Amino acid sequence: MTTSRLIALACATAATALAGVTPTRAQDAPARDGLHDFDFAMGRWNVRLRKLQHPLAGAHDWVEYTGTSVMHKLWDERANTEEFAVTSADGTQHIEAQTLRLYDPGTQRWSIWLADAAHGRLSGPPTVGAFHDGRGEFLDAEEWQGRTILVRYVWTQPTPTAAHMEQSFSPDWGRSWEVNWICDLARPA
Repeated sequence: MTTSRLIALACATAATALAGVTPTRAQDAPARDGLHDFDFAMGRWNVRLRKLQHPLAGAHDWVEYTGTSVMHKLWDERANTEEFAVTSADGTQHIEAQTLRLYDPGTQRWSIWLADAAHGRLSGPPTVGAFHDGRGEFLDAEEWQGRTILVRYVWTQPTPTAAHMEQSFSPDWGRSWEVNWICDLARPA
């Protein structure tokens, strides 16, 4: 394992501990099984996305996008995949991505991997977490413009017909968060 990978792993472990997410062993895992946490998301969605153009730069320039998201279950429900495609309101910007979510029954947590269609690669490390009381929180530590930051995805009160997800960055290990991606999903009429 390379030195940079070891540092990233150490940072991710420290970040999740600071954020209150602790890795668990199978015998320590809560009784609740999160295997069906993403069941609400399966199928086709209309997407309305607001994306902060320059995160962690003190900027307030948001770009609005619309498009579609299609999610499917894999491997007897232990994984799912999402195809995401949106275009900015002025038609000049396009985002195409693939998400792979893998469920670990031992820890009862999901690992979320993103595939970047524009660059032909998986991002890493995965964003890891679970749902509790209608709120899903997923964390990781990533390199961003030469520094290590925390990344958080939060799903709030999803239903079969609507879902809301926000991505935030923290440059100070979770003391403060800047929302930079607001995604609202609605079923097609």
